[in-house]
Amino acid sequence: MDSRFNQFKEKMEKSFTSLKNEFQTIRAGRANPKVLDKVLVDYYGTKTPLNQMANFSVPEARILIVQPFDKSAIKDIVKGINEADIGINPNIDNDVIRLVFPELNEERRKELSKDIKKIGEDIKVSMRNIRRDANDFIKKLEKNNEATEDDVKQFEKDVQKMLDDYIKKVEEAVDSKTNEIMKL
Repeated sequence: MDSRFNQFKEKMEKSFTSLKNEFQTIRAGRANPKVLDKVLVDYYGTKTPLNQMANFSVPEARILIVQPFDKSAIKDIVKGINEADIGINPNIDNDVIRLVFPELNEERRKELSKDIKKIGEDIKVSMRNIRRDANDFIKKLEKNNEATEDDVKQFEKDVQKMLDDYIKKVEEAVDSKTNEIMKL
């Protein structure tokens, strides 16, 4: 039963990891190369992730430098950044692209805070779906006489405890990211 339980635990862990990755792409007024993870550049007719086309550096807290491997792709990279709509205007500075992260105003902080909470809620819904799948799975085993009624009750109890633990982790991550955004 343990290996079967672990498959659902792995799914919940993947959901939680996707939440953390999503939060890294939300900018908090500080330069973070993760905000560029979703940027795709039309490079010789192929949509290419920016992180495969350039190096990133953070010389100051609010400045991110994008240094393309291929200097001829600078205009395409700028276009890709603009199309990604990350809220930062790229500036070409010789052979590099400079991204200056503006201070977040109160309205934008509140907007980002709502987005963070929505992402957290979406992850909690997906985790509840994993719980439902786990409970359906064990009930199917019981129906096929591969698990006893006691096994089913214990499994459901363990899955609920696992869900509660992950929901708590999600809420802590949401609170942490919200506090980070709301700080001046």
